[in-house]
Amino acid sequence: MKLLVSPSSITEAKYCLDADIIDVKRPAEGSLGANFPWVIREIKRMASSTPVSAAIGDYRPTPGNASLAAYGAACAGADFIKIGLMFSDKQAAKEVIEGVVRAVKEPFPEKIVVIAGYSDFERLGAISPFDISPLAAECGADFSMIDTGRKDGKSTFEFMNEEVLANFTDLNRSLGIGTALAGSLKFEDIPFLKEIDPEIIGVRGMVCGGDRTTMVQEDLVKKAIQMVR
Repeated sequence: MKLLVSPSSITEAKYCLDADIIDVKRPAEGSLGANFPWVIREIKRMASSTPVSAAIGDYRPTPGNASLAAYGAACAGADFIKIGLMFSDKQAAKEVIEGVVRAVKEPFPEKIVVIAGYSDFERLGAISPFDISPLAAECGADFSMIDTGRKDGKSTFEFMNEEVLANFTDLNRSLGIGTALAGSLKFEDIPFLKEIDPEIIGVRGMVCGGDRTTMVQEDLVKKAIQMVR
């Protein structure tokens, strides 16, 4: 299980260089808010051999916009390109996923596409992560992810228990894709996450002292790294 840490700035990224994956996002623009291409580019330069992920947004069914954003993030240097689907229509979801995968994989076949759904999908009126996974696999994406869409302090574990998350992870393995789990995770969740054993867990609020809108704290990043490894 790898630890992905999400800084929102170049300054914060300096505290995250020992994580397994550095994930560039802009919390002010949503759960998977996109940051600026020059921020992705500079963090990629700083990260050296550490993979860099970039969120491109929580999307409505706009495959053209999503594809262009995915291509931009890939061109800026992201190794993982991550998009959230904030709508319910399965056919539209397939069109968005197809567009994003093609936009990334045609020019950069080695790069990794992550399709995210939300543990709180019911209150958002969004597609279930369990419906996203088969579409992600069919369209050639590499990971299916669960995050929380509404950032109000509620954890993924408040919407999906350990058994449901284990079933999600098993489904993805059966489909030949990876699993990433995130969503206001806490330090005390890490032992349960190890039991579930996804390929990646993603954190921000945990290493900001509980409030994702504040700064990443270097000592908390180190604590998370130690607990995961």
